Amino acid sequence: MSHAPQIRIPATYMRGGTSKGVFFRLQDLPARAQAPGPVRDALLGRVIGSPDPYGKHTDGMGGATSSTSKVVIIAASSQPGHDVDYLYGQVPINESFIDWSGNCGNLSSAVGPFAIANGFIDADRIPANGTVTVRIWQANIHKTIVAHVQVTNGEVQETGDFELDGVTFPAAEVQLEFIDPADEGEGEGGGAMFPTGHLVDDLNVPSVGVFKATMINAGVPVVFVEAAALGYDGTELQGAINEDKAALAKLEAIRAHGAVRMGLVDSIEAAAKRPLTPKVAFVAPPKDYVSSSGKPVQAGDIDLLARAMSMGKLHHAMMGTASVAIATAAAVPGTVVNAAAGGGTREVLVFGHPSGTLRVGADVKQVDGKWAVTKAVMSRSARVLMEGAVRVPGDAF
Repeated sequence: MSHAPQIRIPATYMRGGTSKGVFFRLQDLPARAQAPGPVRDALLGRVIGSPDPYGKHTDGMGGATSSTSKVVIIAASSQPGHDVDYLYGQVPINESFIDWSGNCGNLSSAVGPFAIANGFIDADRIPANGTVTVRIWQANIHKTIVAHVQVTNGEVQETGDFELDGVTFPAAEVQLEFIDPADEGEGEGGGAMFPTGHLVDDLNVPSVGVFKATMINAGVPVVFVEAAALGYDGTELQGAINEDKAALAKLEAIRAHGAVRMGLVDSIEAAAKRPLTPKVAFVAPPKDYVSSSGKPVQAGDIDLLARAMSMGKLHHAMMGTASVAIATAAAVPGTVVNAAAGGGTREVLVFGHPSGTLRVGADVKQVDGKWAVTKAVMSRSARVLMEGAVRVPGDAF
């Protein structure tokens, strides 16, 4: 019996924010995997080690969590005024497809450094010491991200003293601007940022209940509900949610019904085929708690508490795209998120998540009765963990 040898594909394994993923240059992928479709999905799933019925990713590069089962493809930009196209894929652990429906805000912080290090930025734009501004076209959602990357001695600076809760060691800060992050489609009520046309809806989830929900599409579609309506206070850590099958089922039901209400899918059944988006998150007013690392978080140091689900599990920190949604919703008086933060108006806030705190900002305005966000900002860090090549069996795709 003959066996296909493994093939070698140049790749870089990177941490971006509180996530990790395998990065590829488009031109380095095998020719038949350079176009979207089942061949590409099969290849990238095999790189990560999915589908894995054991849920461990032992035979791949994935980490068997939503934060570490990710792939990124970078290409010279197809859009004027941009440096690179950035395509992101979320790889389910035990399913044989890849969800291309959204962005990863955390891995967005690694795109600029990758672009500089891999020849996508002209050498005359890279100073000996200073900052390089990289304009990124987010190809999944057709949005612009601007990354400000520190450079030392002509190379990307990866070490530094910037600390990010949810990441063990400090590194160099990468500042991100998400430009016009709201959906440009027309909602039911004519409000693109709020697909239903309302700041708050009564979301009826049969056999679960009726929830006051803010459904927003900024950074990523998110269904926000009050923690108290779920029986929580917003200080929960992963164990309290992820070890409770009934809680996971309830939150997934809310997510699926929110997906239909937002017009993202046509049916509850279809929501299961789109696990990456929308997200579901619950929020609460500030309260003292102890983070997953044992660090005390004081109520007086935060504006609200936020917990978000990612691929069916409570996220260990907070997704970058969901952070954009939190900042945007908090800036709009009348939303569930704004109420949890105490009402009023705000451009910057600090929220508490399972791993600690995060400071985010959003420029929000109302034009002709419709809310719009022009920019959301946050800081992350990124680092190359390994570079070289991945190997996959030649008959795996």
